[in-house]
Amino acid sequence: MSGTAWAAVAVFAVAYVLIATEKIHRVAAALGGAAVMLVIGATDAEHAFFSEEAGIDWNVIVLLVGMMLIVAVLKRTGAFEYLAIWATKRAKGRPFRVMVLLVVVTAGASAFLDNVTTVLLIAPVTFLVCERLDVPVAPFLIAEVFASNIGGTSTLVGDPPNIIIASRAGLSYNDFLLHLAPIVLLLLVAFIGLCRILFRSAFTYDPVRAAQVASLRERDAIRDVRLLVVSLVVLAAVTAAFVLHTVLHLEPSVVAIVGGLVLLALSRLDAGDVAKDVEWPTLVFFAGLFVMIGALVNTGVIEQISRAATDATEGRLFFASMVLLWGSAVLSAIIDNIPYVATMSPVVADMVNAEGNTSQSQVLWWALALGADLGGNATAVGASANVVVLGIAERAGKPITFWQFTKYGLIVTVVTVALTVPYLWLRYFALA
Repeated sequence: MSGTAWAAVAVFAVAYVLIATEKIHRVAAALGGAAVMLVIGATDAEHAFFSEEAGIDWNVIVLLVGMMLIVAVLKRTGAFEYLAIWATKRAKGRPFRVMVLLVVVTAGASAFLDNVTTVLLIAPVTFLVCERLDVPVAPFLIAEVFASNIGGTSTLVGDPPNIIIASRAGLSYNDFLLHLAPIVLLLLVAFIGLCRILFRSAFTYDPVRAAQVASLRERDAIRDVRLLVVSLVVLAAVTAAFVLHTVLHLEPSVVAIVGGLVLLALSRLDAGDVAKDVEWPTLVFFAGLFVMIGALVNTGVIEQISRAATDATEGRLFFASMVLLWGSAVLSAIIDNIPYVATMSPVVADMVNAEGNTSQSQVLWWALALGADLGGNATAVGASANVVVLGIAERAGKPITFWQFTKYGLIVTVVTVALTVPYLWLRYFALA
């Protein structure tokens, strides 16, 4: 490799360490790394801002903006609070039933909305419910994070790593549904069984408290009926367009941003006020990350890694998929899965192409998605949703420690990733 390539690797490694250890804010680390890459000549403005292969992936950025606008409007209706209170009443105040329903609601919502947004909306209601039932809130919050990461695995828009994979691999919304939704449903059932064992000490039933919860009126949570109806219609239309985007010849990013802007216009809300709820730091973080990854592509580093990975697996597709699955799970446990997938997606693209880019070789993309998304559950810093919920708990005076989260996360990750092994083998090899 050239001197510039080694310098790019060094810059990327330093930025990665800063992101992983949170010594400085991840946005500053990503933008700083991108700036240095431009200064040392590892990339240039043309590649960084206008290249599909070696620059900012505007499809990902625009899709996220669109979905964040929809959620920013939707949360003003009280819909998520309604769902949580409804679930609690249907569980008749029994803590395990409450957890199951909250887990199912969280996983379902995370399939259609960003999992970070879902936990942000569900968490405040969880505090209310746990206070009324007089049970510890930590197990419920932790279970919801796991559910959001598992549920988000099933669709293109459910987890940010999937958006990156779809953009790089040219995969559609339907591809994710067909290939990942079946195993995610099985994982969710297994996870609910794990909850019964892992959090059993939190399921103390108090009939007096249960009666108090029954007095909550979920209808009171809805703050704007008209806006709720409009939001649900737009969200349904956007979801349908995601499913039909190959027929409509519209990219998911176009569908999302059109849906977000239409809902914003119909909502009659102040655009500036709604825009404040868009996670601009997250979008800027993505941009910086893409510029750094692009510099590695531009200097030939990714190509060398790809060649080494392809040579090591020597056409053994199942072996390659298992290395990707478990390697992604381990690395996503240590480092946030967003920068990990952004780094690995060019490598996997080269590996898929080396295998002839067949329908069977697509298993490498599914192995990457499953490993990265499920591996994000392993530690408190493995996924963005984890960090967000720990911050909410701390601000509410109910802090969850790194190891309190991680001791459950490691078990959930090992079990869920292990269950995907027979699925990948049966679907893409034994029955292919």
